[in-house]
Amino acid sequence: MIRPSKLAACAWLALSAAGAQAAGDAWTLPIQTRTLGNGLTVVVAEDHTSPTVGVSVVYRIGMRREPQGRSGFAHLFEHMMFQGTPAAPKGVFDQVIQGGGGVLNGSTRTDYTNYISSAPVSALEPILWLEADRMKTLDFSVQNLKNQQDVVKEEIRVNVQNQPYGLFFWTDIARLAFSRWENAHDGYGSFADLEGASLQDVAAFHRDFYGPNNAVIGIVGDIRAEAAFALVEKYFGGLPARPVPPGTDPSEPLNTAEKRESQTDALAQVPAVALGWKGPAQRSADQAPMAVLSQLLLGDTASRLYQGLVKGRQIAVAVEGGFNWPLGDSWDYSGPALLTVFALYRPDSSADAIVSAIEEEVAKIAKDGVDAQTLARLKTRLRANYVAGMEPFLTRADELAKAQALWGDAQVLNRVPGWIDAVTSADLQRVARTYLTTPNRVVIDRVPVAMAATKQPAAAAQQE
Repeated sequence: MIRPSKLAACAWLALSAAGAQAAGDAWTLPIQTRTLGNGLTVVVAEDHTSPTVGVSVVYRIGMRREPQGRSGFAHLFEHMMFQGTPAAPKGVFDQVIQGGGGVLNGSTRTDYTNYISSAPVSALEPILWLEADRMKTLDFSVQNLKNQQDVVKEEIRVNVQNQPYGLFFWTDIARLAFSRWENAHDGYGSFADLEGASLQDVAAFHRDFYGPNNAVIGIVGDIRAEAAFALVEKYFGGLPARPVPPGTDPSEPLNTAEKRESQTDALAQVPAVALGWKGPAQRSADQAPMAVLSQLLLGDTASRLYQGLVKGRQIAVAVEGGFNWPLGDSWDYSGPALLTVFALYRPDSSADAIVSAIEEEVAKIAKDGVDAQTLARLKTRLRANYVAGMEPFLTRADELAKAQALWGDAQVLNRVPGWIDAVTSADLQRVARTYLTTPNRVVIDRVPVAMAATKQPAAAAQQE
């Protein structure tokens, strides 16, 4: 399921003693990693504070790698993974986990698809059996495919076609900002592409991308690491590795000329504008500074853009966004990502006024940086949100698996707080000057149909 994330303002929460080792302000997750003979990587973090367990299976296949002509296929296939197998028919997965008080879900993102579950630790072995079973094969049937094609199309109707603004700040802004199809296409998919998917396409997708050597399993909870490794070996060790199609290089240079687009919206009551800038690549020295800059500009109601546009100039009624937003954060991507701003603005204002105000706020940062007190506050809040987000076993397991899948090293989770701490005011100036430029910017102005109609006669009168 594709669900845009929401910005959260969390208080500092320390990880439990079993899940972290405190040393001043530092913390360390006790991460152990092992790779099976078939290429499946397993990452475990013990935490005995609760008799529960979180499990995440991350596959290195997301929207960016779905076949051309099959937009939305990675998301469609995520739904197919819940349609059962010859050994565990549809509904068994839900019954085993939810019947014991657990939860489960799946999501598709740009660079990965993940399947998460949490339950009493006694359910770990059945969960691993079920995950191995659907990694082996699925119930490939015309009925299941048709059913899920209809489900995904309905999701598009609800979240895009029949929703004010229709997620244009994600789908349309990417189309405008990126030149490569892998990065620019709509990850929800077109109806034509979704309906064109065949059973042969589904079986080939599973064969190519859902083998053990293209997956990572994260396990967090009340179990010894060696016992967890043994269970994974028991249920996954016999699955053969499969050839994975080579992916194309999705990297793109920064844009060199601003792009703008105007749209109308039949469902919106208030006009909106979205801006996007291509950001730093994964592993770039600018990645952590961009994360802090995103917090400065958009992190909460104390952010520069909220205070400057909503509270100060009072030209916007709401503003949100971030780096790699709305489907991720500053750390869970491996291809090109955008810093995005989405603002609802007052009908007596304009998109140009919003863009100019944002330019002013960015120019201040590029010229003056930030004072030491502000920088310390930003970094504390960013670290707090980061650590607090991993408090639940379920999300911690997912972060472990994603870090291993996207970075090739789950220990990255232990390095991020240090990367944040090392960011300086000069770093923020450099990143603002490098990325948040007019040539690297795309802008979409989206106004209610009624508002557009009143503007057109006025514009025609001025021309006369």
